Amino acid sequence: MEITGIFTAIIIGLIIGALGRLVVPGKQSIPIWLTLVIGIVAALIGTFIAAAIGVDDTRGIDWIELILQIGLAAVGVTIAAGARARR
Repeated sequence: MEITGIFTAIIIGLIIGALGRLVVPGKQSIPIWLTLVIGIVAALIGTFIAAAIGVDDTRGIDWIELILQIGLAAVGVTIAAGARARR
């Protein structure tokens, strides 16, 4: 992954985090910065998973990769919201 790929992953991760939070039903009591960090991590992990299964470079929009990333972000937001609620 090149430096431009890392910057792109960060920008996409910010969007993925917001989408992941929208997918999770109910109110999440986590700060927005944590949502964005979860999105960045989910975008990076989703990209690596997509590369491992061979769907990271398709013609057009990589829908499977995006769905993986949003799903991972939703799981991360759910886990973070649950952990903060138990405090």
